[in-house]
Amino acid sequence: VWTRDLVNSANAMLAAGDRATPLRALIYLNVSQHKHGGFAQNFWISGEPYWRGIQLDEVAYPILLAWRLGRDNALQDFDPYPMVLRAAGYLVRHGPLTPQERWEEVSGYSPSTLASNISALICAACFARGKGDEATAKYLEEYADFLECHVESWTVTTQGTLLPGVARHYIRISPERADNPDPEEDPNRGDIFVANNPPGAQSVFPATEVVDAGFLELVRHGIRRADDPLIVDSLKVIDAVLKVETPSGPCWRRYNHDGYGQRDDGSAFVGWGRGRAWPLLTGERGHYELAAGHDATPFIRTMEKLASSTGLLPEQSWDSPDLPGSFMYCGRPTGSAMPLMWAHAEYVKLLRSIHDGKMSDLIPDVAKRYLGERAQHCLFEVWKPMRQVRSVRTGYVLRIQMPAAFRLHWSDDEWHTVQDTPSSPTALGVAFVDISISAAQRAPVRFTFFWTKTNSWEGRDYLVSVVGR
Repeated sequence: VWTRDLVNSANAMLAAGDRATPLRALIYLNVSQHKHGGFAQNFWISGEPYWRGIQLDEVAYPILLAWRLGRDNALQDFDPYPMVLRAAGYLVRHGPLTPQERWEEVSGYSPSTLASNISALICAACFARGKGDEATAKYLEEYADFLECHVESWTVTTQGTLLPGVARHYIRISPERADNPDPEEDPNRGDIFVANNPPGAQSVFPATEVVDAGFLELVRHGIRRADDPLIVDSLKVIDAVLKVETPSGPCWRRYNHDGYGQRDDGSAFVGWGRGRAWPLLTGERGHYELAAGHDATPFIRTMEKLASSTGLLPEQSWDSPDLPGSFMYCGRPTGSAMPLMWAHAEYVKLLRSIHDGKMSDLIPDVAKRYLGERAQHCLFEVWKPMRQVRSVRTGYVLRIQMPAAFRLHWSDDEWHTVQDTPSSPTALGVAFVDISISAAQRAPVRFTFFWTKTNSWEGRDYLVSVVGR
């Protein structure tokens, strides 16, 4: 079981009018959740982990399912709040860098993962507020704001070379090790390893030159507008690099240089091959086109034509000239997994979205916060052990977040004056201190910790530089 696929399937069932199955799925996820709030990359039906990677979008998705069931008054007597709070706490403690993105291969800052995390935290805040816990709701919203105001600086290159005239666009992921406390956060730097390429073939590429359409999740959930110029320009790059016209209609590959798929001679993927077009991505594009005010019906028709003769949607479709000897025909299923439930879910949700005239996955609370008036939201920079940020901009709030209670011993004038600020507790397994950075601030913020539980000092100082906006 993949949490991502299960939740997408449950959301599709909910879109089709089935309230019982999605609730059973949520209860199943509740009992499969780890005590620390995370979920295994995938697990057996019994809940025993199989692959043990961590994908932050898979931690976020159960929160989104719980929110949708709550919206539809379909939770019955099941209270998902303990599960939601554990999962939200995990995102706050372990993000924003994900050990794996949705393609399960690379760690770093991923547009699609960030979109799911932002949305889930806002939904979790709705649950907390419904329980009367305004402090937790506020903290979750502010952490979501921190992620949201960094999306572009983490995942958008300004040095793109894939499409002449479009240097600024989203990339697949800004790569970085998940265990690096001083991560590189410049998307113009870094190389990405692309798995599954043939022996001897290039497998490392500049991150600025590897793209996927995961940024469309920002539109799907209501974090960015469909007509955002950056979204529009990024789609131009996607269409130039990943779009394939087949007899069944347009389809898209996951990302460029992908080696996971049928080989060029039509033989099976065994360790390496060539990534082919994925029908589910046609569905994702249909949702975007609907959000942009366009007719999404052609994308439904394409998905239907990409299906097998028995109506099953494959993971991948053959996107090269026909190879009758290998039973490979352009726009028809390859030997990949079929049916792919994620693709079927995308098809069902797109049908419902077209019927309603709006995306079924859109979260109004998210859209209200990020597509409406923005003046009331503070800009946050978060320092924590897993992300010891190097600088903070003037006008931001520097939030020092730690996993235990502390007193912050700090100065913003090179220790000429000193302040000692006790941390504030949360229900999320962290404590924090906020420092407002004024427009006139120039000296760095220097600080250390006094641990109140052990009555001991950290034993070293930290520094965060202040830079102008």
